[in-house]
Order: sequence, then C-alpha cells, then structure tokens
Amino acid sequence: MKRRNFLVTPLALLAAPARGQAQAQDYAVVRPGVPLQFPRDHGSHPLFRTEWWYITGWLKDESAHEFGVQVTFFRNRPRVNEASASRLAAKQLLFAHAAIADPAAGRLVHDQRAARAGLELAEAREGDTAVWIDDWSLRRDGEALVARLPARGFELDLRFTRTQPLLAQGEGGFSRKGPQPAQASFYYSLPHLAVRGRIVRAGKPVMVSGNAWLDHEWASDYLANEASGWDWTGLNFADGSALMVFQIRAKDGKTYWAGGALRRADGLRRVFSPGEISFAPLRLWKSPATGATYPVAMRVRAGDLAFDLEALMDDQELDSRVSTGTIYWEGAVRAMQAGRELGRGYLELTGYWRALKL
Repeated sequence: MKRRNFLVTPLALLAAPARGQAQAQDYAVVRPGVPLQFPRDHGSHPLFRTEWWYITGWLKDESAHEFGVQVTFFRNRPRVNEASASRLAAKQLLFAHAAIADPAAGRLVHDQRAARAGLELAEAREGDTAVWIDDWSLRRDGEALVARLPARGFELDLRFTRTQPLLAQGEGGFSRKGPQPAQASFYYSLPHLAVRGRIVRAGKPVMVSGNAWLDHEWASDYLANEASGWDWTGLNFADGSALMVFQIRAKDGKTYWAGGALRRADGLRRVFSPGEISFAPLRLWKSPATGATYPVAMRVRAGDLAFDLEALMDDQELDSRVSTGTIYWEGAVRAMQAGRELGRGYLELTGYWRALKL
C-alpha cells in the first residue's frame, strides 16, 4: 500500500454508519463546570465529534511587506468502524489547511490535506499538542507552538511563542453555541503569540515575524440544525488587549446565538451575552470562482465597544471541498475606529457558499 493512498481520505467516510454496522459509542458531551486541565487539554479529545487547532496571524518579512497566514488542523470522529480491530479503520479523520493572504498575489494562496489517523502517518495525540498529517505538523514546544507545513507552491516553518496567559472562553472554557445545554464547546485562545520563522515561496526563503492568535476548540453539538454558519473574529489590539466575538446565523438570516470575551491590557476580563454582540455588513464581495458573496467589511459591536473590520484584501476565500467539504472566507483584517487602527486579526465567514454542516 502506498503511503499517499493511506493519507487521502474520501469525504464519504464522514457519512453516517451503514445499516447493520455495530453501534458506535455516543459522542462525549460538553458540560459546564468541567475545568480545563493542562497540558492535557492542549491535546486531542477523540471522544468528541469535532476539534480544531486554529492559528491566524499577521506577518511581515525583512522588507516590511505585510501579509496574513493561517495554519489549521481539524480532527473529526465519524463514528464508523469503531468496533474494527484493523489499524486501517477510519476511526478518526484529520484535515489541515495552510494559507497565505498576500496583497501582492491578489488572492489567497492555500493548500490542504486529508487523512485517516493511524500507522503514525497521521495522528492527533492526546495529552499535549502534537498533530500531523505526513510532513505537515503542529507541536507544542514549551511555551511555543511549532508549525511545519511544506505545501504546494509555498512552505511554512513558524514558531508561535506565548506572550500572555491563556484566555479561557465563555465560563472557564465552557462556550455556549445555542440555547440548548448541549450546544456548546470547550474553547480557549492564546492571543498575542509572537511569531518568528521562515516562509518559502517560489523557491525563495524569507525570514518573517509578527503576531498571531490560536483557538483550540472541541465539541459534539457545535452547530444547531437551525443554523447556517457563523461570523467570527479574533483580534490582537495594539494596547495588548484581546477580543474574540462571534455570531451564529440562523437559516432565516437572523442571529441564532452570539458570544465572546474581551481581556483588557490590565488583565480584567469581560464575557459578553448574546444581546451584546452584533455584526453588520458594510461591504460585500462576490467570489468570481464560486459565486458566493461575503461581507468582507463589517461593523462589530461588543458591549460598548464598536469598530469596523477592513479586509487586507477581498479574495481570501478558501475552497476546502476536497478536505472538509466546504468553502469559506478566512481573512486578515484591521479593526478601525474613527480612522484609527485599534488592532489586527482575522475574520472567518462560514455558511455563505451554502449552509454549513459539521
């Protein structure tokens, strides 16, 4: 069996178990009051349906040219073949996305991977951050995360070092995603990561530095049937504060749920209720590749804080149909207020191509 044949995973494996197949164990449930524990919760949680380690950031090279970068690893438990003793059974699926948002290119440069976990060729380890698909990897090294992703047309070799304490989202890491008790995730962030490393494009290596954000989230009932997708932003503000806010959109266009948290530069933290969050489109962009229309400029309100998000460039659409099966917009943005830049981060827009299913 060829190595690459094992790594490629058909999207059909995400389907429900076939009739007559042994019943798989139920998914684990996210419950309030369960404290996060480290380093254990830096690692994989294989009993839950869905999990991701999501890094986004702004970088600059030695000539001060600025661009965005994304490194994401996803884990999915499809609940098929769980009774099988075969080492080839697709008990856990792994996906990865890597992208560079460079205004000089005018579009998102990206690559993706998909694999069954197993045989040490693709794994998401429990106990600490160590997730990889072949030669793409993300691992924790002390107070840093190290990402190495040799992709088609580019290569990322980056080190993301903590400069601030971990930020538990929601109530101690229990983040509500809807009105039902089970509609929730375990969720923490690492804002203001200091980035150093190397990027290779067109065979030319350049040294880079910058500021990034990590989200690690795991859940079993993340997106309600009534929901179509979400708008999310994570922002590193210039004064050292950090903000994450999101809204989950209902299929009728209204807000199904919303939330977020602000940690000020002095360390004080505020958790927002759904009614305190709003996202209002300011400008739309229609993808010439897929026909999807995205609000690439947004006015965001979180409590008494209001600002506008402006995209580094419009075309930051990521077509992941050959891995996670969807198309979404994941872009570098600036947070602006009365002509002044408050900070930088990323905006994620899902469910605009078609309703998202996890």
